[in-house]
Amino acid sequence: MSGTNEQPTTAIAGDPTMRSKMEALIRKKQKEIIAALEKVDGGEKKFFLDEWDRPEKRGGGITGVLEGGKVIEKAGVNISIVQGAIPPSGIKKMKADHASLYAPEGESLPFWVCGLSLIVHPQNPMAPTTHLNYRYFETQNPDGSPQAWWFGGGADLTPYYLFEEDAVLFHQEHKDACDKHDAEYYPKFKKWCDKYFYNAHRHEGRGIGGIFFDDLANKEPEKIYEFVQSGFDAFLNSYTTILNRRKDLPYSDEQKNWQLIRRGRYVEFNLVHDRGTAFGLQTPNARIESILVSLPLHVSWVYNHQPVAGSEEEKLVQALKTPREWVGQ
Repeated sequence: MSGTNEQPTTAIAGDPTMRSKMEALIRKKQKEIIAALEKVDGGEKKFFLDEWDRPEKRGGGITGVLEGGKVIEKAGVNISIVQGAIPPSGIKKMKADHASLYAPEGESLPFWVCGLSLIVHPQNPMAPTTHLNYRYFETQNPDGSPQAWWFGGGADLTPYYLFEEDAVLFHQEHKDACDKHDAEYYPKFKKWCDKYFYNAHRHEGRGIGGIFFDDLANKEPEKIYEFVQSGFDAFLNSYTTILNRRKDLPYSDEQKNWQLIRRGRYVEFNLVHDRGTAFGLQTPNARIESILVSLPLHVSWVYNHQPVAGSEEEKLVQALKTPREWVGQ
């Protein structure tokens, strides 16, 4: 298509109102999630809300951070709404996955993206860390109408001690959310999650998975938007239940040390493999504090640490070696 003036057509038309609908949704969900996490934490500690703007009125967002809570050691619940332009080199790379992208040769392509991302690192090592991200990306024609668009996101769980009933609950809630919209979603997105959140240099998963998808545009935008809503609800229903189950369980200094060591693996993934972190750090005028808010407050690396054979710690490590089906397909 390079070098021609012929603009391709998309199989499914974009929704010109989806920008405002998705922005309204992430603003609403940020408030809901922050309120739910503050309630689990006990209500005394509140999220610090840092509202920011990009230069030249090219968007902005709200970074919400809670540190040093009774239950939550650190959490970030962040939204961003950003517009800009994809340079010709970027368009060429992205066309491999999005054939409908079009701009006259040598020109950039306007884009608009919004999303919500969160991370929660609990105090208690019996409670798992969790991560969620849902986003909407759109390229635009000269008149501002959608040219190409897609959704991405998902949620995953990273335990330090494996409670199988928690893994089953998290996966079942997300499977139910997927099945409401498409029976093919859960098995596909579960496999995608296991593959993406994988510490290849350690030969183990970051956690016990969940769902993950990118470039989703296989239905009308309204239908995928409704699926994203279900995904938010599945996450909040399952994770707050799990956190309430585990937040008050007793633990030893050795178990806390294990949590800090395993957090090291989490940091390794985010800095070595995560595409979002890499993209953010390479973006001009990036908000570094917002990008790195996903990192835990306390973490440890111990040289060649090996869990005791037959221990609960070894049970977790073995579970991360091979992806497991937690609920029936």
